[in-house]
Amino acid sequence: MQRATLISVKLISVALGVPVWRALGGLMRIEAAGARYVMEQDKTAVFIDARDAGEFQAGSPPGARNIPASGLQAGKDQGVILEAKNDGRLPVEDHNTRLIIFGADGAQARLLAEAVAKEAFHNLSFFDGSWEGLRF
Repeated sequence: MQRATLISVKLISVALGVPVWRALGGLMRIEAAGARYVMEQDKTAVFIDARDAGEFQAGSPPGARNIPASGLQAGKDQGVILEAKNDGRLPVEDHNTRLIIFGADGAQARLLAEAVAKEAFHNLSFFDGSWEGLRF
């Protein structure tokens, strides 16, 4: 049953197109090669590190912003999400800015991506792997 659901979700996302998929709340995954390409070619993209502050300070891509998934709270405009909106880590002036979210692992990145998507940021992708697999 899970395989059939996964296939139907993939078909829906392809049939409707990425903008509609995102508007319906679907999250986009990005592969390591794609994230590297974005880092090199799209100077407007924002990379968000979902790891804790200590891990972030130990090493992260140049210009990445830290929004620790551990600081998430239930609801809109709560916890670390509200702080990130207020201090500029999230680009509130343009909710269509490309966001690439990564973390210690795919689950951590997805958790933060889901929370950010609920805040009406539409152009986001998450890396579904470990930080080590993404190193630039």
